[in-house]
Amino acid sequence: MPKSSNTVELDDFDRKIVAVLMADGRITVTDLAQRVGLSKTPCQVRLRKLIDCGVILGFRAVVDPAKLGLDHVAFTEIKLSDTREQALEAFNAGVRRIPEIEECHMIASSFDYLLKVRTADIRRYRIVLGERITSLPHVASTSTFVAMETIKDASG
Repeated sequence: MPKSSNTVELDDFDRKIVAVLMADGRITVTDLAQRVGLSKTPCQVRLRKLIDCGVILGFRAVVDPAKLGLDHVAFTEIKLSDTREQALEAFNAGVRRIPEIEECHMIASSFDYLLKVRTADIRRYRIVLGERITSLPHVASTSTFVAMETIKDASG
């Protein structure tokens, strides 16, 4: 798996391993090896290489946010007052400290960032927006879009 810039060369076995793990991250190595057509030891070696080179970033539980009382989703556009590298780094660092921000994407548009913010309700979102997000470095303006229903997300 030689690394060229940001990409990693994967063969068919590697791609099968990744696909199986994306569908079931709790599968045993024995079952994984059987599903991809390898014996256990070569499958373990490939899995370790996929982890070591950063193709597989980790394993986690996929939870139902509504069952945790976190079913309010808002998308927030952020326009910055300064987009020089130091300002972007300061904003990015601040975003990472706000647990309600589930995703943050730099956007090529009339605004600079798009945030996915998950809270218990609109009242909690207003507090997170007013006290945390608008206080981030270099935030000039925000615009909010509230999701009425999630049709598809990263969990399927």
